[in-house]
Amino acid sequence: KRSSAFGMVARALGHGMKVGIVQFIKGAIATGEEQFFRRFPDEVQFHVMGEGYTWNTQDRARDIASAERAWDKARELLRDPAIGLVVLDELNIALKSLELEKVLDDLAARPPMQHVVVTGRGAPPALIELADTATDMQLLKHAFASGIAAQPGIEW
Repeated sequence: KRSSAFGMVARALGHGMKVGIVQFIKGAIATGEEQFFRRFPDEVQFHVMGEGYTWNTQDRARDIASAERAWDKARELLRDPAIGLVVLDELNIALKSLELEKVLDDLAARPPMQHVVVTGRGAPPALIELADTATDMQLLKHAFASGIAAQPGIEW
């Protein structure tokens, strides 16, 4: 999940790597991760490209255009050999609005030793096949089910 991905960002920065982050869905509210990692503008390129959850917009053409703009930014990062880690937050969700083959081709063409972390539920089998490591985290219990609202510093 996103928390694990941003833990890897901290680890990469600790080892002197430059990091690029593209958030495909986030954008409606500022997250703690964004506020924190923007403190390191020389080390982290942080791009919030979404407009919030696409199931709220009900505008397929707008969702596709937003996902394509975000992928254009991701492709820039994936072509930059100075960036050691690229986080593509909620890409799996955005893949409903992107051409999977184009995404796979761009991922495969990245510089040697550039690492990529993709988050979001429902990774397609072709993306899992391309990956060196794939993890499927399963929810066992969540505070939302008990009526506890999302909290700054915990969920965002």
